[in-house]
Amino acid sequence: MKKQVRPEVPFAVCIDNEGYQASLEVGKLYRIVPDEEAESHGYIRVIDESGEDYGYSADRFYRLGIPRPLERALVKASS
Repeated sequence: MKKQVRPEVPFAVCIDNEGYQASLEVGKLYRIVPDEEAESHGYIRVIDESGEDYGYSADRFYRLGIPRPLERALVKASS
């Protein structure tokens, strides 16, 4: 049986908000918006405190793998 590939809904925790205190909170979970162009330059695009998606240096975040039920709840809450 072939394993189904599910679309990734990545999340990351902010670990450094220096210079972006109004936009990012250390320890807060952020939804990542896939952006290959940004990632190729060392950036990560997240939905920040403004409710919009912006690119930040990827080293400001720690990416998380989360269980499917938690992922569904977080996606539903952020929609």
